[in-house]
Amino acid sequence: MQTATSALAYFEAPAFADGLSEMNTPAPRIRPGVVVHHSAATVDNLLEQFAVTLKARGFSVVGYTQRSARGCNGSGHGCENNREYFDLATNRTISVERTAARSYLQQAMRRKADLLVVSRFAGYLADNDAPAIAGKDSLPLLTSIAGQCIQKWFDYAHYQGSMLTPDLKALWTWWGTEQLYRDLALGVPADEVHRIVCGNRWIMVEGPHGTGLTNLPCSLKAMLPKLPDLAKQSLAELALLAGSWDPLKTAIGLAAINAHYNRYDLEGLSGNGAKTFRTGSKSVVVIGAFPGVKNILPGASVIEADPRPGEYPTVAMDALLAGCSGAIVSASTLINRSLPRILTLAQGRPLGIIGPATPMSARLWDYGPTLLGGFIVRSPSALAQAIRAGAGAKDFAEFGRYVHLSAPRSS
Repeated sequence: MQTATSALAYFEAPAFADGLSEMNTPAPRIRPGVVVHHSAATVDNLLEQFAVTLKARGFSVVGYTQRSARGCNGSGHGCENNREYFDLATNRTISVERTAARSYLQQAMRRKADLLVVSRFAGYLADNDAPAIAGKDSLPLLTSIAGQCIQKWFDYAHYQGSMLTPDLKALWTWWGTEQLYRDLALGVPADEVHRIVCGNRWIMVEGPHGTGLTNLPCSLKAMLPKLPDLAKQSLAELALLAGSWDPLKTAIGLAAINAHYNRYDLEGLSGNGAKTFRTGSKSVVVIGAFPGVKNILPGASVIEADPRPGEYPTVAMDALLAGCSGAIVSASTLINRSLPRILTLAQGRPLGIIGPATPMSARLWDYGPTLLGGFIVRSPSALAQAIRAGAGAKDFAEFGRYVHLSAPRSS
């Protein structure tokens, strides 16, 4: 079971500079989720697929799904022969007597985890004296129940949970876009950091296989950390900083993340991919203007923190995204942590994240983007010198290449 202490520990990293905030981002609040299905169908495979995917990415998952469906209609009745479970913590199929099911679940709950999965919730209630899943108000719980038994779920969750359709897309939506920061960080290995460079506009982190960039939050230029202290950390340790509330820490963490995913040998189509949004460009929303946006997407609605004539302020984001045909988002929204909300508002619509700070990682596809346009460094030493001299994104082209990737089509 996840505790407040373990939640904060998810993004702990060594302190590295006087005067910087030490506030870490708590683990995202997830309401209990229940997959509602037809009584003649089961969704154990769906829950197992989702849980195994999260585990493969580095998240901790405990609980079980049922492997034997003999004699069970999903309502909690006729489940006497259902004693075969897939233990998500150990990836083993186990046999547990009905009387031992309660103690097995309680043992799983005592482990620190990002998610607890309990398939066939009504069956759990039938096998136990009371709904004893402790801490249900804060526990990241995912379960399933037949539609005819939905009142049992309401009685348990007091209408505070989320009812989900039985498909993977719905599960990822429930999991939440805020999880993308930790998801990206978990994929970064403990590689050596070769170099960290901070200019007055950009931060660069060089690893053994790639170089990552993020733009520097302007308001924090005078609070730069001591680079030698940072360079002693591994790439994985720096990546965890992406979960901080502090924008400077977030920027450094994302640069480390990009140093892993934006590898020198990454292949992609040339350019940032903005031109692929030309169809229906009059209803495209651009959050964070980029050079030539009006020529590439004439008629697009541009949102800027400091809008110029013809542009919209950030408060217009909710209204504009609601009716857009697509959206192009600056990678700087990762640093100010507005990207998760943007992804939620634009859910179901084509969305591209572009800019040198874009992580070129397939892990992002499940959170909503359909296009990633980023920068692959070719000459890190020359780029480092340019960044120290105050170079901006428009000066980067001679040091690498802009590429874009498109999300695979849903089958």
